[in-house]
Amino acid sequence: MKPSARRADKTLPKYTESAAEPAAPPAPPPPDPPSAMTKFCYSEYLSQFRNAGGKCNNALSRLDIGPVVFAIRRGDVEAVNDLATSAPHSLLKENKDGWIPLHDAAYWGQAECLKALLRGSVDKRTLQEQTALLLAVSGEHLSCVRCLLEAGADTDINSKNKETPLYKACELENVEMVNLILSYGATVNQRCGQGWTALHEAVSRNNTEICEILIRQMGALCYLIGKGTYAQHAPTFHTSELHQIVAELLTKNADANKTTNSGLLPLHILTVNSLPTFAVMFFINTAIFVLRVVSLLVSVTSRARLRHSWVSPLHLAAEHNRHTVAAVLLKTGADVNATLAHNHAIQYADHRATALYFAIANGSTEAAEVLLNAGASVSLDPVSPLLMAVRQGCISTVPLLLERGADVDARIPSFPTTFPGVIALCMNNLPLLKCLLNNGCDALSCFVCAYGNAPHPASGGSRVRTFCEWISSPALCKWAGPIIDLLLEYVGHVQLCTKLTELLDSQEQWLAIKKKSVLPRSLQHLCRLSIRTQMGRRRLNSLTSLPLPDRVIQYLRLTE
Repeated sequence: MKPSARRADKTLPKYTESAAEPAAPPAPPPPDPPSAMTKFCYSEYLSQFRNAGGKCNNALSRLDIGPVVFAIRRGDVEAVNDLATSAPHSLLKENKDGWIPLHDAAYWGQAECLKALLRGSVDKRTLQEQTALLLAVSGEHLSCVRCLLEAGADTDINSKNKETPLYKACELENVEMVNLILSYGATVNQRCGQGWTALHEAVSRNNTEICEILIRQMGALCYLIGKGTYAQHAPTFHTSELHQIVAELLTKNADANKTTNSGLLPLHILTVNSLPTFAVMFFINTAIFVLRVVSLLVSVTSRARLRHSWVSPLHLAAEHNRHTVAAVLLKTGADVNATLAHNHAIQYADHRATALYFAIANGSTEAAEVLLNAGASVSLDPVSPLLMAVRQGCISTVPLLLERGADVDARIPSFPTTFPGVIALCMNNLPLLKCLLNNGCDALSCFVCAYGNAPHPASGGSRVRTFCEWISSPALCKWAGPIIDLLLEYVGHVQLCTKLTELLDSQEQWLAIKKKSVLPRSLQHLCRLSIRTQMGRRRLNSLTSLPLPDRVIQYLRLTE
Protein backbone atom coordinates (compact mmCIF):
# COMPACT_ATOMS: atom_id res chain seq x y z
CA MET A 1 0.00 0.00 0.00
CA LYS A 2 1.25 3.51 -0.76
CA PRO A 3 2.44 5.63 2.13
CA SER A 4 -0.15 8.16 3.23
CA ALA A 5 0.11 11.62 1.73
CA ARG A 6 0.12 12.99 5.28
CA ARG A 7 3.53 11.49 6.04
CA ALA A 8 6.84 12.69 4.71
CA ASP A 9 8.47 9.26 5.29
CA LYS A 10 10.75 8.69 2.29
CA THR A 11 11.63 5.00 2.97
CA LEU A 12 9.97 2.14 1.15
CA PRO A 13 7.74 -0.05 3.31
CA LYS A 14 9.48 -3.30 4.23
CA TYR A 15 7.87 -6.57 3.30
CA THR A 16 8.89 -9.96 4.72
CA GLU A 17 8.10 -13.47 3.62
CA SER A 18 5.58 -15.22 5.84
CA ALA A 19 7.03 -18.18 7.72
CA ALA A 20 3.95 -20.23 6.88
CA GLU A 21 4.20 -19.55 3.16
CA PRO A 22 4.23 -22.79 1.10
CA ALA A 23 7.13 -23.70 -1.11
CA ALA A 24 7.19 -21.70 -4.31
CA PRO A 25 6.93 -23.32 -7.72
CA PRO A 26 9.99 -23.38 -9.97
CA ALA A 27 11.26 -19.91 -10.80
CA PRO A 28 9.88 -18.52 -14.04
CA PRO A 29 12.21 -17.06 -16.63
CA PRO A 30 13.27 -13.42 -15.99
CA PRO A 31 11.17 -10.71 -17.53
CA ASP A 32 12.00 -9.52 -21.02
CA PRO A 33 14.17 -6.42 -20.93
CA PRO A 34 12.08 -3.32 -21.69
CA SER A 35 13.18 -2.20 -25.14
CA ALA A 36 13.85 1.40 -24.16
CA MET A 37 15.19 0.81 -20.65
CA THR A 38 18.81 1.75 -20.06
CA LYS A 39 21.19 -1.14 -19.52
CA PHE A 40 22.11 0.03 -16.04
CA CYS A 41 18.54 0.44 -14.89
CA TYR A 42 17.45 -2.88 -16.34
CA SER A 43 20.43 -4.72 -14.84
CA GLU A 44 19.44 -3.44 -11.42
CA TYR A 45 15.83 -4.43 -12.05
CA LEU A 46 16.93 -7.91 -13.19
CA SER A 47 19.30 -8.26 -10.23
CA GLN A 48 16.49 -7.66 -7.77
CA PHE A 49 14.28 -10.09 -9.68
CA ARG A 50 16.92 -12.83 -9.36
CA ASN A 51 17.79 -12.03 -5.77
CA ALA A 52 14.13 -12.56 -4.95
CA GLY A 53 14.38 -16.06 -6.37
CA GLY A 54 12.33 -15.27 -9.44
CA LYS A 55 9.17 -15.88 -7.45
CA CYS A 56 5.90 -14.36 -8.53
CA ASN A 57 5.57 -12.91 -5.05
CA ASN A 58 9.08 -11.44 -5.01
CA ALA A 59 9.76 -8.03 -3.49
CA LEU A 60 9.19 -6.09 -6.70
CA SER A 61 5.85 -7.77 -7.31
CA ARG A 62 4.78 -7.15 -3.75
CA LEU A 63 5.76 -3.51 -4.05
CA ASP A 64 3.73 -3.27 -7.26
CA ILE A 65 6.71 -1.75 -9.07
CA GLY A 66 7.04 -1.70 -12.84
CA PRO A 67 9.99 -0.57 -14.96
CA VAL A 68 8.85 3.06 -15.09
CA VAL A 69 8.34 3.38 -11.35
CA PHE A 70 11.63 1.57 -10.69
CA ALA A 71 13.41 4.05 -12.97
CA ILE A 72 11.70 6.98 -11.23
CA ARG A 73 12.78 5.85 -7.78
CA ARG A 74 16.35 5.55 -8.99
CA GLY A 75 16.10 8.99 -10.58
CA ASP A 76 16.97 7.52 -13.98
CA VAL A 77 15.68 10.30 -16.22
CA GLU A 78 17.09 8.69 -19.37
CA ALA A 79 15.13 5.51 -18.76
CA VAL A 80 11.94 7.41 -18.02
CA ASN A 81 12.33 9.44 -21.22
CA ASP A 82 12.96 6.30 -23.26
CA LEU A 83 9.97 4.49 -21.81
CA ALA A 84 7.78 7.54 -22.31
CA THR A 85 8.66 7.42 -26.00
CA SER A 86 8.63 3.67 -26.68
CA ALA A 87 5.87 2.58 -24.31
CA PRO A 88 3.64 5.60 -23.61
CA HIS A 89 0.84 3.32 -22.38
CA SER A 90 3.02 2.40 -19.39
CA LEU A 91 2.82 6.00 -18.15
CA LEU A 92 -0.89 5.57 -17.45
CA LYS A 93 -0.73 2.10 -15.91
CA GLU A 94 -2.26 2.18 -12.42
CA ASN A 95 -1.18 0.10 -9.45
CA LYS A 96 -3.59 -1.30 -6.88
CA ASP A 97 -3.86 2.08 -5.16
CA GLY A 98 -4.66 3.92 -8.37
CA TRP A 99 -1.21 5.48 -8.61
CA ILE A 100 0.39 6.11 -12.00
CA PRO A 101 4.09 6.93 -12.52
CA LEU A 102 3.28 10.65 -12.34
CA HIS A 103 2.18 10.22 -8.72
CA ASP A 104 5.38 8.35 -7.84
CA ALA A 105 7.59 11.01 -9.39
CA ALA A 106 5.76 13.73 -7.46
CA TYR A 107 5.82 11.83 -4.16
CA TRP A 108 9.50 10.90 -4.39
CA GLY A 109 10.55 14.36 -5.47
CA GLN A 110 11.99 13.38 -8.85
CA ALA A 111 11.40 16.69 -10.67
CA GLU A 112 13.30 15.78 -13.83
CA CYS A 113 11.42 12.51 -14.17
CA LEU A 114 8.21 14.38 -13.49
CA LYS A 115 8.82 16.67 -16.47
CA ALA A 116 9.12 13.64 -18.74
CA LEU A 117 5.79 12.31 -17.49
CA LEU A 118 3.72 15.46 -18.02
CA ARG A 119 2.08 14.15 -21.16
CA GLY A 120 -1.25 13.03 -19.83
CA SER A 121 -3.69 14.46 -17.31
CA VAL A 122 -1.74 16.43 -14.74
CA ASP A 123 -4.71 16.20 -12.36
CA LYS A 124 -5.14 12.39 -12.44
CA ARG A 125 -6.25 11.20 -9.01
CA THR A 126 -5.40 8.14 -6.95
CA LEU A 127 -8.02 5.99 -5.23
CA GLN A 128 -7.65 8.36 -2.27
CA GLU A 129 -8.42 11.30 -4.60
CA GLN A 130 -4.85 12.56 -4.29
CA THR A 131 -3.35 14.48 -7.20
CA ALA A 132 0.32 14.58 -8.05
CA LEU A 133 0.35 18.17 -6.78
CA LEU A 134 -0.97 17.17 -3.37
CA LEU A 135 1.57 14.34 -3.15
CA ALA A 136 4.41 16.69 -4.09
CA VAL A 137 3.28 19.18 -1.44
CA SER A 138 3.02 16.38 1.12
CA GLY A 139 6.61 15.46 0.42
CA GLU A 140 7.64 19.14 0.46
CA HIS A 141 9.24 18.84 -2.97
CA LEU A 142 9.14 22.48 -4.03
CA SER A 143 10.67 21.89 -7.47
CA CYS A 144 8.01 19.26 -8.25
CA VAL A 145 5.24 21.54 -7.03
CA ARG A 146 6.49 24.35 -9.24
CA CYS A 147 6.76 21.99 -12.22
CA LEU A 148 3.17 20.78 -11.78
CA LEU A 149 1.78 24.28 -11.29
CA GLU A 150 3.53 25.50 -14.43
CA ALA A 151 1.95 22.56 -16.26
CA GLY A 152 -1.51 23.77 -15.22
CA ALA A 153 -2.23 21.61 -12.17
CA ASP A 154 -5.48 22.54 -10.41
CA THR A 155 -4.67 24.03 -7.01
CA ASP A 156 -8.12 23.37 -5.55
CA ILE A 157 -8.66 19.63 -6.06
CA ASN A 158 -8.98 18.06 -2.63
CA SER A 159 -8.33 14.53 -1.44
CA LYS A 160 -10.81 12.09 0.05
CA ASN A 161 -10.53 13.86 3.40
CA LYS A 162 -11.04 17.25 1.63
CA GLU A 163 -7.46 18.45 2.04
CA THR A 164 -6.16 20.80 -0.67
CA PRO A 165 -2.51 21.46 -1.56
CA LEU A 166 -2.75 24.85 0.21
CA TYR A 167 -4.17 23.27 3.35
CA LYS A 168 -1.40 20.65 3.33
CA ALA A 169 1.28 23.33 2.90
CA CYS A 170 -0.15 25.19 5.90
CA GLU A 171 -0.24 21.97 7.88
CA LEU A 172 3.44 21.43 7.10
CA GLU A 173 4.12 25.12 7.90
CA ASN A 174 6.04 25.48 4.66
CA VAL A 175 5.95 29.24 4.00
CA GLU A 176 7.63 29.07 0.61
CA MET A 177 5.17 26.41 -0.54
CA VAL A 178 2.20 28.46 0.68
CA ASN A 179 3.38 31.51 -1.25
CA LEU A 180 3.95 29.48 -4.41
CA ILE A 181 0.52 27.80 -4.33
CA LEU A 182 -1.24 31.10 -3.64
CA SER A 183 0.53 32.74 -6.58
CA TYR A 184 -1.12 30.17 -8.86
CA GLY A 185 -4.65 30.97 -7.72
CA ALA A 186 -5.45 28.67 -4.81
CA THR A 187 -8.78 29.39 -3.16
CA VAL A 188 -8.05 30.62 0.36
CA ASN A 189 -11.35 29.75 2.03
CA GLN A 190 -11.83 26.15 0.86
CA ARG A 191 -12.70 23.88 3.79
CA CYS A 192 -11.40 20.42 4.69
CA GLY A 193 -13.48 17.52 5.97
CA GLN A 194 -13.45 18.98 9.50
CA GLY A 195 -14.69 22.33 8.22
CA TRP A 196 -11.34 24.03 8.66
CA THR A 197 -9.78 26.44 6.15
CA ALA A 198 -6.07 26.91 5.55
CA LEU A 199 -6.21 29.89 7.92
CA HIS A 200 -7.71 27.71 10.69
CA GLU A 201 -4.82 25.29 10.27
CA ALA A 202 -2.24 28.08 10.38
CA VAL A 203 -3.85 29.56 13.52
CA SER A 204 -3.97 26.18 15.24
CA ARG A 205 -0.20 25.88 14.71
CA ASN A 206 0.36 29.47 15.86
CA ASN A 207 2.17 30.25 12.61
CA THR A 208 1.72 34.03 12.42
CA GLU A 209 3.75 34.35 9.20
CA ILE A 210 1.41 32.08 7.23
CA CYS A 211 -1.63 33.72 8.85
CA GLU A 212 -0.44 37.12 7.61
CA ILE A 213 0.13 35.72 4.10
CA LEU A 214 -3.40 34.34 3.93
CA ILE A 215 -4.97 37.50 5.31
CA ARG A 216 -2.98 39.62 2.84
CA GLN A 217 -4.78 37.85 -0.01
CA MET A 218 -7.90 39.83 0.75
CA GLY A 219 -5.90 43.05 0.88
CA ALA A 220 -4.31 42.23 -2.48
CA LEU A 221 -7.73 41.61 -3.97
CA CYS A 222 -8.99 44.98 -2.79
CA TYR A 223 -5.90 46.59 -4.31
CA LEU A 224 -6.61 44.89 -7.64
CA ILE A 225 -10.19 46.12 -7.54
CA GLY A 226 -8.97 49.67 -7.05
CA LYS A 227 -6.07 49.60 -9.49
CA GLY A 228 -7.13 47.13 -12.15
CA THR A 229 -3.68 45.55 -12.03
CA TYR A 230 -3.28 42.33 -13.95
CA ALA A 231 -1.54 39.51 -12.14
CA GLN A 232 -0.29 36.65 -14.25
CA HIS A 233 -1.33 34.08 -11.70
CA ALA A 234 -4.19 35.70 -9.80
CA PRO A 235 -6.46 33.95 -7.29
CA THR A 236 -9.53 32.19 -8.60
CA PHE A 237 -12.90 33.26 -7.23
CA HIS A 238 -16.51 32.66 -8.13
CA THR A 239 -18.64 35.50 -9.47
CA SER A 240 -20.77 35.58 -6.33
CA GLU A 241 -17.68 35.80 -4.12
CA LEU A 242 -16.33 38.82 -5.99
CA HIS A 243 -19.72 40.50 -5.89
CA GLN A 244 -19.85 39.91 -2.14
CA ILE A 245 -16.37 41.43 -1.75
CA VAL A 246 -17.40 44.63 -3.51
CA ALA A 247 -20.62 44.73 -1.53
CA GLU A 248 -18.66 44.23 1.69
CA LEU A 249 -16.34 47.12 0.82
CA LEU A 250 -19.38 49.35 0.36
CA THR A 251 -20.92 48.27 3.66
CA LYS A 252 -17.63 49.22 5.32
CA ASN A 253 -18.28 52.82 4.21
CA ALA A 254 -16.14 52.71 1.09
CA ASP A 255 -16.94 55.99 -0.69
CA ALA A 256 -18.30 55.29 -4.17
CA ASN A 257 -18.41 59.04 -4.91
CA LYS A 258 -14.85 59.97 -4.03
CA THR A 259 -13.09 61.40 -7.08
CA THR A 260 -9.48 61.09 -8.15
CA ASN A 261 -7.29 64.10 -8.91
CA SER A 262 -8.50 63.89 -12.52
CA GLY A 263 -12.13 64.03 -11.41
CA LEU A 264 -12.96 60.38 -12.06
CA LEU A 265 -15.27 58.35 -9.82
CA PRO A 266 -14.73 54.67 -8.88
CA LEU A 267 -17.28 53.71 -11.54
CA HIS A 268 -15.13 55.47 -14.16
CA ILE A 269 -11.97 53.69 -13.04
CA LEU A 270 -13.60 50.28 -12.83
CA THR A 271 -15.10 50.79 -16.27
CA VAL A 272 -11.76 51.58 -17.89
CA ASN A 273 -9.23 49.41 -16.11
CA SER A 274 -10.73 46.62 -14.14
CA LEU A 275 -13.76 44.86 -15.41
CA PRO A 276 -12.69 42.92 -18.52
CA THR A 277 -9.15 42.24 -17.22
CA PHE A 278 -10.38 41.56 -13.70
CA ALA A 279 -13.02 39.12 -14.87
CA VAL A 280 -10.68 37.25 -17.21
CA MET A 281 -7.83 36.93 -14.77
CA PHE A 282 -10.13 35.43 -12.14
CA PHE A 283 -11.57 32.99 -14.67
CA ILE A 284 -15.19 33.96 -14.16
CA ASN A 285 -18.12 34.77 -16.38
CA THR A 286 -17.33 38.31 -17.52
CA ALA A 287 -20.90 39.26 -18.42
CA ILE A 288 -22.32 38.17 -15.06
CA PHE A 289 -19.53 39.82 -13.10
CA VAL A 290 -19.82 43.09 -14.99
CA LEU A 291 -23.60 43.13 -14.64
CA ARG A 292 -23.46 42.62 -10.90
CA VAL A 293 -20.58 44.91 -9.98
CA VAL A 294 -21.38 47.79 -12.33
CA SER A 295 -25.02 47.62 -11.32
CA LEU A 296 -23.91 47.71 -7.70
CA LEU A 297 -21.74 50.79 -8.23
CA VAL A 298 -24.31 52.56 -10.40
CA SER A 299 -26.86 52.24 -7.62
CA VAL A 300 -24.57 54.03 -5.12
CA THR A 301 -22.95 56.56 -7.47
CA SER A 302 -24.34 60.07 -7.38
CA ARG A 303 -26.11 60.94 -10.61
CA ALA A 304 -25.32 64.60 -10.01
CA ARG A 305 -21.62 63.75 -9.75
CA LEU A 306 -21.86 61.79 -12.98
CA ARG A 307 -23.61 64.64 -14.78
CA HIS A 308 -20.91 67.08 -13.71
CA SER A 309 -18.07 64.73 -14.63
CA TRP A 310 -16.11 65.84 -17.67
CA VAL A 311 -16.66 62.41 -19.22
CA SER A 312 -19.24 59.70 -18.67
CA PRO A 313 -18.38 56.06 -17.85
CA LEU A 314 -20.05 55.15 -21.14
CA HIS A 315 -17.56 57.33 -23.05
CA LEU A 316 -14.67 55.53 -21.35
CA ALA A 317 -16.18 52.10 -21.98
CA ALA A 318 -16.60 53.02 -25.65
CA GLU A 319 -13.09 54.43 -25.96
CA HIS A 320 -11.50 51.28 -24.51
CA ASN A 321 -13.84 48.86 -26.33
CA ARG A 322 -15.40 47.58 -23.11
CA HIS A 323 -18.48 46.56 -25.06
CA THR A 324 -19.80 44.33 -22.27
CA VAL A 325 -19.45 47.18 -19.81
CA ALA A 326 -21.15 49.57 -22.24
CA ALA A 327 -24.08 47.18 -22.57
CA VAL A 328 -24.48 46.98 -18.79
CA LEU A 329 -24.23 50.76 -18.37
CA LEU A 330 -26.94 51.22 -20.99
CA LYS A 331 -29.16 48.67 -19.24
CA THR A 332 -28.77 50.56 -15.96
CA GLY A 333 -29.89 53.85 -17.49
CA ALA A 334 -26.85 55.48 -19.09
CA ASP A 335 -27.72 57.98 -21.83
CA VAL A 336 -26.43 56.58 -25.13
CA ASN A 337 -26.36 60.10 -26.59
CA ALA A 338 -24.69 61.90 -23.69
CA THR A 339 -22.09 64.38 -24.97
CA LEU A 340 -18.67 65.28 -23.67
CA ALA A 341 -18.35 68.49 -21.69
CA HIS A 342 -17.62 71.34 -24.11
CA ASN A 343 -14.42 72.48 -22.40
CA HIS A 344 -13.03 68.97 -22.91
CA ALA A 345 -14.47 68.39 -26.37
CA ILE A 346 -12.59 71.39 -27.73
CA GLN A 347 -9.33 69.77 -26.66
CA TYR A 348 -9.78 67.36 -29.58
CA ALA A 349 -9.15 68.63 -33.10
CA ASP A 350 -12.46 67.16 -34.30
CA HIS A 351 -14.39 68.35 -31.18
CA ARG A 352 -15.76 64.84 -30.67
CA ALA A 353 -18.75 64.67 -28.37
CA THR A 354 -20.50 61.29 -28.26
CA ALA A 355 -19.53 57.88 -26.95
CA LEU A 356 -20.16 56.52 -30.45
CA TYR A 357 -17.52 58.79 -31.92
CA PHE A 358 -15.06 57.80 -29.17
CA ALA A 359 -15.65 54.13 -29.97
CA ILE A 360 -15.11 54.58 -33.71
CA ALA A 361 -12.09 56.86 -33.29
CA ASN A 362 -10.38 54.20 -31.20
CA GLY A 363 -11.30 51.24 -33.38
CA SER A 364 -13.72 49.86 -30.79
CA THR A 365 -15.96 48.11 -33.30
CA GLU A 366 -17.84 45.93 -30.80
CA ALA A 367 -18.60 48.90 -28.56
CA ALA A 368 -19.74 50.94 -31.58
CA GLU A 369 -22.16 48.18 -32.53
CA VAL A 370 -23.57 48.04 -28.99
CA LEU A 371 -24.11 51.81 -29.02
CA LEU A 372 -25.72 51.82 -32.47
CA ASN A 373 -28.05 48.99 -31.48
CA ALA A 374 -29.02 51.04 -28.41
CA GLY A 375 -30.05 53.98 -30.58
CA ALA A 376 -26.90 56.13 -30.73
CA SER A 377 -27.37 59.16 -32.97
CA VAL A 378 -25.04 59.54 -35.96
CA SER A 379 -25.50 63.30 -36.26
CA LEU A 380 -24.54 64.83 -32.90
CA ASP A 381 -20.81 65.25 -33.52
CA PRO A 382 -19.31 68.17 -35.46
CA VAL A 383 -17.60 65.62 -37.69
CA SER A 384 -19.66 62.69 -38.95
CA PRO A 385 -18.76 59.39 -37.25
CA LEU A 386 -18.90 57.88 -40.74
CA LEU A 387 -15.90 59.97 -41.80
CA MET A 388 -13.93 58.66 -38.84
CA ALA A 389 -15.00 55.07 -39.55
CA VAL A 390 -13.86 55.43 -43.16
CA ARG A 391 -10.58 56.98 -42.07
CA GLN A 392 -10.03 54.09 -39.65
CA GLY A 393 -10.88 51.57 -42.37
CA CYS A 394 -13.66 50.02 -40.24
CA ILE A 395 -15.41 48.25 -43.09
CA SER A 396 -17.68 46.39 -40.64
CA THR A 397 -18.82 49.60 -38.91
CA VAL A 398 -19.48 51.65 -42.06
CA PRO A 399 -22.59 49.65 -43.15
CA LEU A 400 -24.02 49.89 -39.61
CA LEU A 401 -23.63 53.67 -39.64
CA LEU A 402 -25.26 53.89 -43.06
CA GLU A 403 -28.18 51.73 -41.91
CA ARG A 404 -28.68 54.15 -38.99
CA GLY A 405 -28.89 57.10 -41.37
CA ALA A 406 -25.32 58.40 -41.61
CA ASP A 407 -24.84 60.73 -44.59
CA VAL A 408 -22.80 58.81 -47.17
CA ASP A 409 -21.92 62.14 -48.85
CA ALA A 410 -20.60 63.69 -45.64
CA ARG A 411 -18.10 66.53 -46.11
CA ILE A 412 -14.96 67.16 -44.09
CA PRO A 413 -15.40 70.54 -42.33
CA SER A 414 -11.71 71.42 -42.52
CA PHE A 415 -11.36 70.31 -46.15
CA PRO A 416 -14.16 71.75 -48.32
CA THR A 417 -14.69 69.83 -51.57
CA THR A 418 -17.27 69.55 -54.34
CA PHE A 419 -17.31 65.76 -53.90
CA PRO A 420 -18.05 63.58 -50.80
CA GLY A 421 -15.33 63.73 -48.16
CA VAL A 422 -15.54 59.98 -47.61
CA ILE A 423 -14.04 59.43 -51.07
CA ALA A 424 -10.99 61.46 -50.09
CA LEU A 425 -10.54 59.28 -46.98
CA CYS A 426 -10.46 55.88 -48.69
CA MET A 427 -8.18 56.60 -51.64
CA ASN A 428 -6.05 53.50 -50.92
CA ASN A 429 -8.93 51.29 -49.79
CA LEU A 430 -10.91 50.31 -52.88
CA PRO A 431 -13.14 47.71 -51.09
CA LEU A 432 -14.30 50.40 -48.68
CA LEU A 433 -14.85 52.87 -51.53
CA LYS A 434 -16.94 50.26 -53.33
CA CYS A 435 -18.99 49.75 -50.17
CA LEU A 436 -19.73 53.48 -50.03
CA LEU A 437 -20.61 53.64 -53.71
CA ASN A 438 -22.92 50.63 -53.35
CA ASN A 439 -24.71 52.55 -50.61
CA GLY A 440 -25.36 55.57 -52.83
CA CYS A 441 -22.26 57.72 -52.50
CA ASP A 442 -22.32 60.46 -55.14
CA ALA A 443 -19.82 59.29 -57.77
CA LEU A 444 -21.10 61.71 -60.42
CA SER A 445 -19.88 64.75 -58.47
CA CYS A 446 -16.31 63.54 -59.01
CA PHE A 447 -16.62 64.20 -62.73
CA VAL A 448 -18.10 67.69 -62.46
CA CYS A 449 -15.54 70.31 -63.47
CA ALA A 450 -16.19 73.91 -64.53
CA TYR A 451 -13.22 73.90 -66.92
CA GLY A 452 -14.03 70.75 -68.91
CA ASN A 453 -11.70 70.53 -71.91
CA ALA A 454 -10.21 73.94 -71.20
CA PRO A 455 -6.85 74.32 -69.42
CA HIS A 456 -7.08 74.33 -65.63
CA PRO A 457 -5.59 77.26 -63.75
CA ALA A 458 -3.07 76.60 -61.00
CA SER A 459 -4.91 75.83 -57.77
CA GLY A 460 -4.45 78.19 -54.89
CA GLY A 461 -6.10 79.86 -51.94
CA SER A 462 -8.68 78.15 -49.74
CA ARG A 463 -11.43 77.70 -52.30
CA VAL A 464 -13.44 74.50 -52.50
CA ARG A 465 -11.46 71.79 -54.24
CA THR A 466 -12.73 69.65 -57.09
CA PHE A 467 -12.04 65.94 -57.48
CA CYS A 468 -9.74 66.45 -60.46
CA GLU A 469 -7.59 68.91 -58.48
CA TRP A 470 -7.43 66.67 -55.46
CA ILE A 471 -6.56 63.45 -57.30
CA SER A 472 -3.93 65.23 -59.42
CA SER A 473 -1.81 66.23 -56.43
CA PRO A 474 1.67 64.59 -56.35
CA ALA A 475 0.83 62.58 -53.25
CA LEU A 476 -2.34 61.05 -54.70
CA CYS A 477 -1.89 60.77 -58.47
CA LYS A 478 -0.41 57.26 -58.17
CA TRP A 479 -3.86 56.00 -57.09
CA ALA A 480 -5.77 57.93 -59.75
CA GLY A 481 -6.29 55.14 -62.29
CA PRO A 482 -7.96 52.49 -60.07
CA ILE A 483 -10.08 55.12 -58.28
CA ILE A 484 -11.38 56.68 -61.51
CA ASP A 485 -12.00 53.19 -62.93
CA LEU A 486 -14.18 52.28 -59.94
CA LEU A 487 -16.06 55.58 -59.99
CA LEU A 488 -16.91 55.10 -63.67
CA GLU A 489 -18.80 51.90 -62.72
CA TYR A 490 -21.32 54.02 -60.81
CA VAL A 491 -22.04 56.71 -63.41
CA GLY A 492 -23.54 56.85 -66.89
CA HIS A 493 -22.10 58.92 -69.75
CA VAL A 494 -19.51 61.40 -68.46
CA GLN A 495 -16.86 63.52 -70.09
CA LEU A 496 -13.45 63.61 -68.45
CA CYS A 497 -11.93 67.03 -67.96
CA THR A 498 -8.44 67.90 -69.16
CA LYS A 499 -6.80 67.15 -65.78
CA LEU A 500 -8.28 63.65 -65.50
CA THR A 501 -7.47 62.91 -69.14
CA GLU A 502 -3.85 63.94 -68.57
CA LEU A 503 -3.69 61.72 -65.52
CA LEU A 504 -4.93 58.63 -67.40
CA ASP A 505 -2.55 59.41 -70.29
CA SER A 506 0.39 59.47 -67.89
CA GLN A 507 0.48 55.67 -67.49
CA GLU A 508 0.02 53.17 -70.28
CA GLN A 509 -1.93 50.68 -68.14
CA TRP A 510 -4.58 53.35 -67.54
CA LEU A 511 -5.41 53.93 -71.22
CA ALA A 512 -8.16 51.27 -71.07
CA ILE A 513 -9.82 53.32 -68.30
CA LYS A 514 -9.82 56.37 -70.52
CA LYS A 515 -11.36 54.31 -73.31
CA LYS A 516 -14.13 53.16 -70.97
CA SER A 517 -15.13 56.79 -70.35
CA VAL A 518 -15.35 57.51 -74.10
CA LEU A 519 -17.28 54.45 -75.26
CA PRO A 520 -21.10 54.43 -74.95
CA ARG A 521 -22.28 52.70 -71.75
CA SER A 522 -24.26 49.49 -72.14
CA LEU A 523 -28.03 49.47 -71.79
CA GLN A 524 -27.73 46.95 -68.96
CA HIS A 525 -25.48 49.35 -67.05
CA LEU A 526 -27.74 52.36 -67.62
CA CYS A 527 -30.79 50.37 -66.49
CA ARG A 528 -28.99 49.38 -63.30
CA LEU A 529 -28.16 53.03 -62.54
CA SER A 530 -31.76 54.04 -63.18
CA ILE A 531 -33.10 51.35 -60.82
CA ARG A 532 -30.62 52.36 -58.11
CA THR A 533 -31.70 55.99 -58.45
CA GLN A 534 -35.38 55.06 -58.17
CA MET A 535 -34.70 52.92 -55.10
CA GLY A 536 -33.07 55.75 -53.20
CA ARG A 537 -30.28 55.55 -50.64
CA ARG A 538 -32.39 54.24 -47.80
CA ARG A 539 -33.27 51.06 -49.68
CA LEU A 540 -29.76 50.75 -51.07
CA ASN A 541 -28.45 50.73 -47.49
CA SER A 542 -30.63 47.70 -46.73
CA LEU A 543 -30.52 46.07 -50.15
CA THR A 544 -29.56 42.63 -48.88
CA SER A 545 -32.64 42.53 -46.61
CA LEU A 546 -35.10 43.28 -49.42
CA PRO A 547 -37.21 40.37 -50.78
CA LEU A 548 -35.25 40.16 -54.01
CA PRO A 549 -33.53 37.21 -55.72
CA ASP A 550 -29.80 36.96 -55.06
CA ARG A 551 -29.10 37.48 -58.74
CA VAL A 552 -30.93 40.82 -58.73
CA ILE A 553 -29.15 41.94 -55.56
CA GLN A 554 -25.78 41.09 -57.10
CA TYR A 555 -26.77 43.00 -60.23
CA LEU A 556 -27.72 46.11 -58.28
CA ARG A 557 -24.59 45.94 -56.13
CA LEU A 558 -22.39 45.59 -59.20
CA THR A 559 -21.01 42.25 -58.09
CA GLU A 560 -22.15 40.54 -61.29
